[in-house]
Amino acid sequence: MGRTLRKTARQLVLLLFAMILMIGFGRMDILAKETAAKTTSLSKDSTADASSFEVHFIDVGQADAALVLCDGKTMLIDGGNAEDSSLIYSYLKSHSLKHLDYIVCTHAHEDHAGGLAGALNYASADHALCPVTNFDSKAFKNFVTYLGKQNIYITVPSTGDKFSLGSASVQVLGPITIEEDDPNNSSIILRIVYGDTSFLFSGDAEREEEQAVLDSGCALKSTVLKVGHHGGNTSTTYPFLREVMPEYAVISVGKNNSYGHPAEDTLSRLRDADVKVFRTDLQGDVICKSDGKSVTFTVERNADADTLAAAGKGNSESKQTAATDEKEPEDTRVTKAETTPTPAGTDYILNKNTHKFHYPSCSSVKQMKDKNKSYYTGTRDEVIAMGYDPCKRCNP
Repeated sequence: MGRTLRKTARQLVLLLFAMILMIGFGRMDILAKETAAKTTSLSKDSTADASSFEVHFIDVGQADAALVLCDGKTMLIDGGNAEDSSLIYSYLKSHSLKHLDYIVCTHAHEDHAGGLAGALNYASADHALCPVTNFDSKAFKNFVTYLGKQNIYITVPSTGDKFSLGSASVQVLGPITIEEDDPNNSSIILRIVYGDTSFLFSGDAEREEEQAVLDSGCALKSTVLKVGHHGGNTSTTYPFLREVMPEYAVISVGKNNSYGHPAEDTLSRLRDADVKVFRTDLQGDVICKSDGKSVTFTVERNADADTLAAAGKGNSESKQTAATDEKEPEDTRVTKAETTPTPAGTDYILNKNTHKFHYPSCSSVKQMKDKNKSYYTGTRDEVIAMGYDPCKRCNP
């Protein structure tokens, strides 16, 4: 009987010891998991602290150029006109950017492709994106030539393509289709996401491409919008703007340009949407920085400029200024007696120099050279789709 009690007591002691060990090991396991979690959290915080994101909207006049920097990775979106090649070269050099991970030519027009040769003359590159591989212009051919010197071939991206730029994610939203005779509406549209902030670059996309992107159902909401087509009134339509819902917008546009950009209609839509607007014609280079939660802007000059004022000299535009902007230089004007009679049935007269269209009765028509005139019979929407803006004097 005593032997049995002693045996039972030993078993109870061993059982109690085992339970103590199990509790101890369990607590160690919990501590190990907590330590691992803390280590992971610290690692994420350290990565966030070391991360950075900037967009430099470079003042290239009546053209587009934007430099995106994220965690040491770089992407140049457009390069201005051919005359901006030295400016782009100098800008990259001043920031010691000898390498570009991506060069994006949103479409082949010179005011977007022209200065890219200057970028490639200074920096090496890994990838070049463009909606076309050939275009009949000297500026585009120079771009291709300088790519060839680095053994780079143009990649035509597909809608939905994604790639990383540092810790930022880049997605191609357009073009949905390539329109060979309409480069503007074949523009590459990119949406960049960095943390909780996002940026939409729309090239020169006009209402047709904007609608195609809307119909595709892709996510468009963005913190910052690079306004399409330099603020022309055929871009940044109400349906598109309602879907993007930007807090901020940047218009890359030339001072006192002959197109009347940014158009009052576009500025009015941005006002209605309560968007804070920055403009290169008034403020020079515009730099946007994101910490992943919010964005901040710095400008080269005129931080308090009225960027929603109509285009023209200074920050306001009178009716007289608007009328003057419609006129060609003095040495190109001709008298009424020297003009060719307007053919019967003409609905609009297009100015091939200023890319504006007018009613045949408009007084501006009398000041055009015949070589700049094009007589058109058709609808207003057809003329706008061709890339022409309405005259501010006759409001066709």
